[in-house]
Amino acid sequence: MNVDDIVRDALREQAAEQPPVAAGFADRVFAVRRRRRTHRITAAAVVTVAVVAVGVGVPLLDSGKHDVRPSGGGGVVVEKKTRAHPDQSPPREEISVGGTTLAGYFVPETVKKTAETAVYQRTYHLLNPKTGRYAKTVDWSWVAVAPGGKTAAVLEPDLPASRIGLLDLTTGKVERWIPVEHGVGGLAFSRDGRKLVATTYTKNPDLRVRTQGDIEWSAEWTSSRTGFYVLDVASGKGDWNEVKLASDDGKLGGSVLNSRQDFALTDDGLHVWSGNPMGDIGKEFWDLRGNKVPTPAKDKHLEWYVDAGKSPDGSLVAGEFAGKKWKTSSWIVDAASGDTTEVRGQQLLAWVGNKQLIAWDIGKNDKNEFHQRLVLVTIGGEKEVPLSGFRAGNDGDAGRWEPIFAQP
Repeated sequence: MNVDDIVRDALREQAAEQPPVAAGFADRVFAVRRRRRTHRITAAAVVTVAVVAVGVGVPLLDSGKHDVRPSGGGGVVVEKKTRAHPDQSPPREEISVGGTTLAGYFVPETVKKTAETAVYQRTYHLLNPKTGRYAKTVDWSWVAVAPGGKTAAVLEPDLPASRIGLLDLTTGKVERWIPVEHGVGGLAFSRDGRKLVATTYTKNPDLRVRTQGDIEWSAEWTSSRTGFYVLDVASGKGDWNEVKLASDDGKLGGSVLNSRQDFALTDDGLHVWSGNPMGDIGKEFWDLRGNKVPTPAKDKHLEWYVDAGKSPDGSLVAGEFAGKKWKTSSWIVDAASGDTTEVRGQQLLAWVGNKQLIAWDIGKNDKNEFHQRLVLVTIGGEKEVPLSGFRAGNDGDAGRWEPIFAQP
């Protein structure tokens, strides 16, 4: 049996294992947490599955182009291919499931600048939607891919940046620049792709330092974060909102935030939020004008360090590592009740509809928690479908690739 057959059978088994949707469905959920691995499986698989989606036009650039992309929820039934390459790590060819696409990845490296300073630098490999292959670029220090995977917002190498580029991923060209008065260090699109949150800093949030006697580079204790823009992607317009840093009274020598602690929009687009590792609940929320607000009830279970976030319909939240029923597993949390259910996978990375996720996980008998590959996991299912090859090295090692996903 070849790998095409293995992946196809695994997908069928997962589908067969799903019980009918009924009361308590939200309790039968799962999540994924990360660890890393390297081992290669020889072959690639392309399996066709059907998903329900609707085409929605979203302004791309002021040249008149449109990013027409599917969005979840009823409508016309369209075919979406599952493209898996379990023999490739890092991937060379497109990986995608049900419209959720590995839009790119970056390879981090700490680059020494002076005897006392270095920069955590990302080398990006971005998917060309036309060729279906990942291409290396050294032009950008930060890349955020819009839903649909056709456009990216980019920052030039020296952070904080004075302008934001809107990059056409097919041509590799910046179609428009958005100038900003306050230097930007991080970017994140809204769920619908119409808004862009830009986090502002006075210093490079990726700066690393090493004092006399230190062996390794480390982030600064202090944060230079100043606030955020909420920009309309079509027009490039938006206001800057100041967010002042809380003091830690000198206990840690600066603010209580990580040197990079970026903002993002909640899925409904009504609030901006950020992690706060030293805060009482680990996160903070603001309205779009920069006013601090209480945690919205439907977002109280969000964790800033779990990449997958909320399911497309908003009913479920990807949670932390669990490790109860399986050696490696994660929690899925009901957004309303807080009830949890365990699911396969170390770390949840991205939702595929409302019943599946892409996650990092180790091999079946693997004893190395860092020997990970991308897998597809399903709510209520026991099986995992491999999507990529295993990553090499341990956490933090040079050359380990980090994924970037684009939702449909």
